[in-house]
Amino acid sequence: MALSVLLLISGCTAAPSAPGGQQNADPAGYLGGSSLPEPYSMPEVSLTDTSGRPYNLATTPSKPVTLLFFGYTNCPDVCPQHLVNIANALKRMPADAQSRVRVVFVTTDPARDTPERLRSWLNNFDRRFIGLSGSSDDVNAIEMKLGLPMSRMESMDHMSNGPRTPAYGVGHAAQVLAFTPDDSLRAEYPGGFTIDDWANDLPRLVKVTRRAY
Repeated sequence: MALSVLLLISGCTAAPSAPGGQQNADPAGYLGGSSLPEPYSMPEVSLTDTSGRPYNLATTPSKPVTLLFFGYTNCPDVCPQHLVNIANALKRMPADAQSRVRVVFVTTDPARDTPERLRSWLNNFDRRFIGLSGSSDDVNAIEMKLGLPMSRMESMDHMSNGPRTPAYGVGHAAQVLAFTPDDSLRAEYPGGFTIDDWANDLPRLVKVTRRAY
């Protein structure tokens, strides 16, 4: 079954999930996110972290919960919304539980999101968040392997400061993907998921995966 897909929206405005996952579909009734009956595997692709080191999504040692999100630092809405909500939900958890969640942000705008800019931007939310970059082809390949629409540049010249400073947005899928320790994608979280929603789901994901793995 294909992973449920969010439409590419200019300025990364979130849209409802398409059929594929079902809300509250996990059999134990633990999660507010959409559980997937047939999980995807973490793609074995090497990107670069903000320190310049190679980072392989599949072979880098996992923690019980990995939250993977594609976006860019100039995103006006869903990207910062997701990250600030996750960061605040993590603060409500005990330190041990916090340490068992890994947040990985892959930029869809490598031309503007330098390692320094990406690191500085992520630090506004949580210094532990991992920032990764790669070529547009590499990022598109990961998105395709996860059943997501490929991110793409969208002209926004009407918002530029002149002909020499063209502005653009990047359309991309707006959901956060939650992986378990075996690097299997188990649930997705659409734009609009609140701090309280994350505060409910993150401890439950940690608890379930700790027991299962």
